[in-house]
Amino acid sequence: MPHPAPRPIHESTGLLTAELVVDMAAPVAPAISPDGRLVAYGVVANSGRHGRPHSPIWVTAADGSAAPRRLTDGTARDAAPKWAPGSAFLFFTSDREERGTAQLQRILLDGSEDIAKAESLTRWRGGICDHYPLADGRTVALLAEDEPTAEDERREAEGDDAKVWGRHLPVTRLRLLDLATGVVRTVDGLGDRHVVEVTQRPDGGPLAVLSWATPELDPGVTTAGLHLVAPETGAVQDLGPVGVEAQSPVWWNHDGEWHLAHLAVIPGHLVGALAVIDTVPPASGPTVEQRNLTVGMSACPTEMVQVADGPPLALFADGLDTALYRLDPQSLRFHRLSCAPGTLAGPTASHSGETLAVLMSTAHEPKNVHAGPTGGPLLQLSDTSPELRRIRWGVQERLSYQASDGLQLDGLLILPAGRTRNEGPFPLVTMVHGGPYFRHTDEFALTVVDCGQWLATAGYAVFLPNPRGGSGHGHEFAAVVAGAVGGDEWTDILAGIDLLVAQGVADPERLGISGWSHGGFMAAWAIGQTERFKAAVMGAGISDWGMQAGTGEWGIMDAALGGSTGWNGPGPHIHDRNSPISYVSRIRTPVLILHGEQDTNVPLGQAVHFHRALRHFGVEHEFVVYPREGHGLHERAHQLDALRRIRAWYDRWL
Repeated sequence: MPHPAPRPIHESTGLLTAELVVDMAAPVAPAISPDGRLVAYGVVANSGRHGRPHSPIWVTAADGSAAPRRLTDGTARDAAPKWAPGSAFLFFTSDREERGTAQLQRILLDGSEDIAKAESLTRWRGGICDHYPLADGRTVALLAEDEPTAEDERREAEGDDAKVWGRHLPVTRLRLLDLATGVVRTVDGLGDRHVVEVTQRPDGGPLAVLSWATPELDPGVTTAGLHLVAPETGAVQDLGPVGVEAQSPVWWNHDGEWHLAHLAVIPGHLVGALAVIDTVPPASGPTVEQRNLTVGMSACPTEMVQVADGPPLALFADGLDTALYRLDPQSLRFHRLSCAPGTLAGPTASHSGETLAVLMSTAHEPKNVHAGPTGGPLLQLSDTSPELRRIRWGVQERLSYQASDGLQLDGLLILPAGRTRNEGPFPLVTMVHGGPYFRHTDEFALTVVDCGQWLATAGYAVFLPNPRGGSGHGHEFAAVVAGAVGGDEWTDILAGIDLLVAQGVADPERLGISGWSHGGFMAAWAIGQTERFKAAVMGAGISDWGMQAGTGEWGIMDAALGGSTGWNGPGPHIHDRNSPISYVSRIRTPVLILHGEQDTNVPLGQAVHFHRALRHFGVEHEFVVYPREGHGLHERAHQLDALRRIRAWYDRWL
């Protein structure tokens, strides 16, 4: 996808501080108006009240003819901007009235003032999770939990809060807001199913609703179903079950026949690449046939966009890059329109589908909002972090190399800031991505988790591998790790490290490895397989796959990765063979363990287990727990601590 050349990075000795990293503002959730003239988006930054994120809403001309204008004052969490059908009003959610409780707001865009006056449309106790303005202009679909009853409030006040498992998480229901009266009615025909996404047929017809049997990720993601809801009556038609991790439903029409497509893991698999699954909803009853529209493709769909007047658009992960595709309604195959180096995300299209807005990042530019003709050149509209231009960054190189079995792999190398390959070898830190169904793209990344440039500005070379199990290379590439984590993905990573050592880039005596989530697992796994690494960082990582299957919120999905569960019998178990905890007696590498105390994805017990094993065998390590944090770090002070601690750990040992 053509786009302007990156701005030159000035030769500067500006110091990259931890504060600059965590306070960097980032655009999110672009939304193009139906008429294609305006783009609204949020800007998230960390330097708000109590060091927690805040996010004003901005709007700008899609053709770049006017400078971006801030619509809200940035004192609250304003999020999820979405346009009314006529493009005159913008809806969004905000916790401006009660911190932590989002309500639906509406702004009239008449251009009369810099900070527009927002009208509060709901006072739903418990808040609004998401919203979707309907085509009639009079109704907004809401996703919201039940309001607390008097009994709920009494129990909370008295501490009578025992949780019955299976009923401990609130169900999100589909509700319809009448804008004229303010009345909210609940769609009862979905029963107690947990609603996760909704989209309306472009002609004002039924809503396509994606739901789970329960709010729990396990078994929720394996019990997904599609439904049609008539917005006038609330009548529900069940279309039946859909695949694992179903998401992104879109309608499209061909020759007068409406299709409904969505993303899901390829049918029959718990682990593997996402696919586009299509069906023609029948007049009544469940769906008869579902068709995989991406079978055999090496690129992997990541997001789809509904277009009112044509077939859907989709973004595909394609190696280190991201491609834009359009479905050909005749062949029922996706055809590539363009490809961009790095990342495209959050696509949004005008009513006609002729104009597209996305978040875009290249190796030289942080993520910003871009817009332009679909498949044509994209113009940068936002510039949320101009302060980064004064920093001298490490040069980011694309890598292509072979695995030990000859499979072609890709990855990235970030050189130390201001240095060239010829000045090596350098201390090398390998940063493994999470997932495992994820990837490193040729983008500019600078966060606590993706802190390659933070290390590069301190003199380290950083290797970002894309081993098997990740996205961007088709289903087989992604599915190979099922029951075999730490196998091919580990040797794929080693092949890249060996290449960089052989090329004189990496100092073999100063190798480190780190990662978060599945990357944290790989860091823990690596140091149990070899003594080559002189330091490791394990962020929110898995040490015991059997325990993870039993206590992590992904449950059965983690069991599919680890290979077995503890209730499969007395063993021996595949998950023990695949767990870092089984190899702690071999570890000689100093380890920094970082974990959120409230992590439900990878519970804290995984880190405690690994810490106790390391302590038992006398392995040098430091174990840091962040209160109130989940699977990532969100509080500013914790982000600052983690960045400084990670760099200090490598400075000490490498």
